[in-house]
Amino acid sequence: MKVGLISQWYPPEGVFIPGNLAHQLADRGHELRVLTTFPSYPYGRIFPGWRQRWRHRETDGPVSIRRVPAYPSHDTSAARRALSHLSFGATSAAAGARWLAGVDVTYVYHPPPTAIAAAALLRATRRTPIVLHVHDLWPESVVQSGMAPTGRAGRSLERALDALMRRTYRLADAIVVISPTMADRVVARGADPDRVRVVWNWTDDALFRPVPATDDARAALGHRGRCTVMFAGNIGLLQGLDTAIRAAAAARDRMDLVLVGSGAGEADARRLAADLGADNVRFVGRRPPEQMAELYAAADWQLICLRDVPAVRAAVPSKLQAALACGVPVVAALGGDAEALVRSTGVGLTCPPEDWQALADRFVQAAALPADTRREMGRRARHVYQERMSLRVGVDQFEDILTKAAAQGGRA
Repeated sequence: MKVGLISQWYPPEGVFIPGNLAHQLADRGHELRVLTTFPSYPYGRIFPGWRQRWRHRETDGPVSIRRVPAYPSHDTSAARRALSHLSFGATSAAAGARWLAGVDVTYVYHPPPTAIAAAALLRATRRTPIVLHVHDLWPESVVQSGMAPTGRAGRSLERALDALMRRTYRLADAIVVISPTMADRVVARGADPDRVRVVWNWTDDALFRPVPATDDARAALGHRGRCTVMFAGNIGLLQGLDTAIRAAAAARDRMDLVLVGSGAGEADARRLAADLGADNVRFVGRRPPEQMAELYAAADWQLICLRDVPAVRAAVPSKLQAALACGVPVVAALGGDAEALVRSTGVGLTCPPEDWQALADRFVQAAALPADTRREMGRRARHVYQERMSLRVGVDQFEDILTKAAAQGGRA
């Protein structure tokens, strides 16, 4: 096949799903053309060494890439975020007609929904089929993020986004979602159930894998010889880390909580830890991706934590796949499909979201479990990842979906 892959986020940014998919399909003999913008995620600034220009083209092994300018933003301003998404929709649509001419099928990574603009134009003019890969439910994730306006303006925004998503789902020839609940939600919003497939996300298999714990990694976490729970990733508005910090403060005599990463919610999280006197909560900042497997190995447990809002009940946080791939058990303070997966497979401990007392009890339970029990959970975690979520399993499914969409052509 000739596959056009459209995503606002693409390596060297940390959003690895589109890049993994492009290279794996190219390695299987397909021709890949990527349409994206210049790297700025998660900082909201163009990466050093890059300069936005219109006629930028590059190759990454067998993959051809066209980057178009867009307004970079990833802060808490809804207006700037919207401008970033809309600008990519406009510039990608302008470039897509020529860059993606002749492709058999387009793959679109969502969010944002504006990424579908170039694919929609190709479908209208050339009947090129679209495979939409949905990672976030809009408008829920926008309205419940804390960045959207309230009152009449908020309701108007929600109605507009709802109408946009209904049209987007009807436009796609196949919709791939990351959890069963998300499948139900997109069908409820008008998607044809026969065109919806669930494909669990994978992680970066080359980076996240079982490795021995090292003294350097233990030192980086400030390991003090007792139960260490690590949270790795974006310290953002939907993670609900205030719950984790309150729980850790209540269990300060039994365990340590180490947060690896940064984000828009970091300042508030640091203030809360200081106000509670939680000296067992440590912030170690971002770490290079190549160090993460050793950090996972140096911790006893990984924390998966989300707020209790409808938008995230259908989400499966990428840090869950990373933990399972590394063979590390999890403490999961969330609901929905991710909680059900952890509970049903026995790869960790669970509790309801935004309940700091219940999470404190799980921290104490985690600290008390024998090492053999924890290691068995870790072995199950690795097995679950390899059988259900690995890169090979995911790309097999996508190759099948893309091939069928290309063979059928665009619907009238």
